[in-house]
Amino acid sequence: MLTRNRLLFGVAALVALSLGGPAIAQAPIKIGEMNSYKVFPAFLDPYKKGIELAVEEVNAAGGVLGRKIEVVSRDDNGNPGDAVRVAEELLSREGASFLIGTFPSNVGLAVADFAKQRKVLFIAAEPLTDKIVWDQGNAYTYRLRPSTYMQTAMLVPDAAKLAKKRWAIVYPNYEYGQSATAAFKKLLKEKQPDVEFVTEQAPPLGKIDAGAVAQALADAKPDAIFSSLFGPDLAKFVREGQQRGLFKGVEVFNILAGEPEYLDPLKEEAPDGWYVTGYPWADIKTPEHTKFLTAYQAKFKDYPRLGSVVGYSTVISAAEAIKKAGSLDQEKLIAAMSGLTLTTPFGVIQYRPIDHQSTMGAYVGRLGVKDGKGIMKEWRFVDGKDALPSDAEVQKMRPKN
Repeated sequence: MLTRNRLLFGVAALVALSLGGPAIAQAPIKIGEMNSYKVFPAFLDPYKKGIELAVEEVNAAGGVLGRKIEVVSRDDNGNPGDAVRVAEELLSREGASFLIGTFPSNVGLAVADFAKQRKVLFIAAEPLTDKIVWDQGNAYTYRLRPSTYMQTAMLVPDAAKLAKKRWAIVYPNYEYGQSATAAFKKLLKEKQPDVEFVTEQAPPLGKIDAGAVAQALADAKPDAIFSSLFGPDLAKFVREGQQRGLFKGVEVFNILAGEPEYLDPLKEEAPDGWYVTGYPWADIKTPEHTKFLTAYQAKFKDYPRLGSVVGYSTVISAAEAIKKAGSLDQEKLIAAMSGLTLTTPFGVIQYRPIDHQSTMGAYVGRLGVKDGKGIMKEWRFVDGKDALPSDAEVQKMRPKN
């Protein structure tokens, strides 16, 4: 009887293994994603929708390596320490194959350093600091969005044409704002050596005293202003500046201000004539964008924001890297990311081997108001590859690793 029971147990175990084997082999490929959802919901709620659309499309097309993909997301609270803890949790507890995401530049830099230490791929979706691919670049980190340098470089030609001598600057006082300011001052000075920067205001992120900042800028009597404010800080600055007449007769340049996330809340208060980078989603007629827009609106009954494009393109980048690598081995994934080319809603991009920066471009134009809503007008698309420093300059900045 004992022998018979053992035999039956053994047969049952073999059956379970034979049934379970394929199921285990076909388990989804997990991609670990972290972001500051509670801190920056205006951008990251649409971003999450972009992720969902991309995952759905990839899986409907058969997935990658014969398996579906699954994005496992965690909130990093906009805090570098929390982000590193979450990154470790995604790898160790959730079994993620590699990492994507992050929004604030300081958080992106912390996760990039973690990826270097753990020798795991990290595709930085949104952090815009130049350091992530240049000064502190590493072999395991790639970045999707055009950086502060790139977006500033797209605006500087217009700034130089105006030949305004006295410039005031306002920026959120953390890595992103500092990086944007440094790039603008460097690039404009190269084109206009006699330019003067008469004042700088650097309020803490999310805690701007907009009235005091606007008044300080007005007191300096600038000919033009460069701003990298965004979100609620930007809205408060616009309203206080308009009340004080700060913008009358003064040219204003603001990266990101044309993104629907930050432009839409201003409604009819959108400042006419500002030079901005952004996303005129309703007017883009390229095949790639039309396909994305149609799918997004069908799924969510809403229009996309810039965050939607970033989330979608990040997941497509991850899927294409796995396909190219033909493996989840980290070194093969890293090799696959180098020079990886793919199609996004903004057209074809490449992750450059020299610095791991993608060539995703941005839309540049001016703000206006139409039917009580802020819009981008007179816009043009600038390819990211045309807004980057030379290879020789990159080689001087990027560490040899």
